[in-house]
Amino acid sequence: MSRDFDVCVIGSGAGGGPIAYELARAGRSVVVLEKGPWLRERHFTKDELACCRRPVYTPPLRDEKHVIEQRDEQGRWRAQSNDQGGPNLWNGNCVGGSSNFMSGFFHRMKPIDFKLLSTFGPIDGANVADWPIDYAELEPWYRHVEEVVGVSGQVRPHAHEAPRSNADYPYPPTREHPISARIDEAARALGLRAVKVPRAILTRPHPTRRSCEYSGYCGSFGCSSGAKGSSRAALLDQAVATGRCKIIDHAKVHRLVSDARGRIRHVAWFDRNGAEQRLDAHIYVVACQAIETCRLLLASTGPRFPHGLANNHGQVGRNLLFSAGGVGSGDFDFRGRDPDEIKALRVTGPFVNRALHDWYRFRHPEFGDSKGGIIEFLWEHPNPTAHAQNAMWRGDRLLWGRELKRNLEAWFRTDRTLDFEVFNDWLPTDDCRVELSKQVRDRWGTPVAKVRLNAHPRDLAVGRWLAEKGERLLRQLGAVRIRSSVSPNPPPNLQAGGCRFGNDPGRSVLDPDCRAHEVDNLFVTDGSFMPTGGSVPYTWTIYANSFRVAEKIKSQLG
Repeated sequence: MSRDFDVCVIGSGAGGGPIAYELARAGRSVVVLEKGPWLRERHFTKDELACCRRPVYTPPLRDEKHVIEQRDEQGRWRAQSNDQGGPNLWNGNCVGGSSNFMSGFFHRMKPIDFKLLSTFGPIDGANVADWPIDYAELEPWYRHVEEVVGVSGQVRPHAHEAPRSNADYPYPPTREHPISARIDEAARALGLRAVKVPRAILTRPHPTRRSCEYSGYCGSFGCSSGAKGSSRAALLDQAVATGRCKIIDHAKVHRLVSDARGRIRHVAWFDRNGAEQRLDAHIYVVACQAIETCRLLLASTGPRFPHGLANNHGQVGRNLLFSAGGVGSGDFDFRGRDPDEIKALRVTGPFVNRALHDWYRFRHPEFGDSKGGIIEFLWEHPNPTAHAQNAMWRGDRLLWGRELKRNLEAWFRTDRTLDFEVFNDWLPTDDCRVELSKQVRDRWGTPVAKVRLNAHPRDLAVGRWLAEKGERLLRQLGAVRIRSSVSPNPPPNLQAGGCRFGNDPGRSVLDPDCRAHEVDNLFVTDGSFMPTGGSVPYTWTIYANSFRVAEKIKSQLG
């Protein structure tokens, strides 16, 4: 039967980009459906209001919301639409997805991350599972990402380094701030080893992308040079250039229509004018980011799937993951420092590029041999709008007049703040999942996702333990006003799980190739496939796995 396209990819971020890139280059016809707009480098100005105060890169919550279910102070579950309060779980709704706005911290998962259950055993209240593949199977694809997406760095061996098949990164490290050398010295004084952080940022020009221009506005902002390795800049622009990839933006997919045999027949979507359209393909790849991928499958009921596509075992939406951990910071007060030192501290643009991996596996006094995580150091973002927002408050009191002026002056003129971020496992549980709301609909009239949020107590304990280590290094650096916090509230840009892959169809949605057990022309390639998330940001692993799955799709197409 003739089809409109060989492959239809729904979503254009780190999970969808590699599929479009590889299949188009292999001579296959590909269409990418993206709900958001198609923005280019010229659109990514350093507009602090667009980034942080207005829904320019994400949908307005009045049009597209989530229902958030969390425990109240009495331990009862309470559900509320997030246009009425609660966390906003949208991020990066445009061509390239949230990869446009990442900081580009690229860490490989370690071999133990693939075998968490086998290595550490079961954990009460957590649905820990081993991956059906091991690190060795994904390692060549990590290397492929380094070359194709572009990863800069310098290998600095350490105890928890993941094995590599190449000696070093294809691009030299990004320029580093003087504080980086001081972090190295402070770590050595504490018996630690600071790791040079690889970045998905070009340090040399590429034929279609400029190198980093060191504006200081990286995380949360789109890249106006194309140096950042977003799916759009690194992959989709090249896929479109082949003439075999079509991107349709402002395309809200609301249903995958399946037949009596359980195969997908076509995809139904609303165009920018709200008119329903449809197209068909031989193979469909869903990569909408974890929450929206689960929502789409649950909404795609059919003759064989009364509870949602590929969901006859009730696994779609279960075991949703985020990244656990916390944040901390310390101030470098300018008082008492010589002018040259103050001038060095004030430098913006170069990166810190330092992390601690010393506690990726450690012994905890409460629960023994345990998975830990990493501590990533970075300067507080220079965005003045964010600074001013923080300066408005002292504790829970809103400041006005002279007091506000003095606080603003302190924020901008008297010191500089070094932050750290803790990344550790968010353990999968029955109380972190995605369902469809029975009451709330979006502006197209389709049910929104209801997201139950709950962190396992182990996540918080490990996060607090690591945050204390981050504070210790800040003290060694001579920082003052050191503080940290660990919270069960998840970072929306780090979503995974919900459609985990595995060998048992009764306990997983996808097979080891990320093909749905029950639908042979459906693949899922965003972070939804992950049974556990490791203790690093997910983007590099999502990219690597998507490139791996692209080879499986090529084979299936013959």
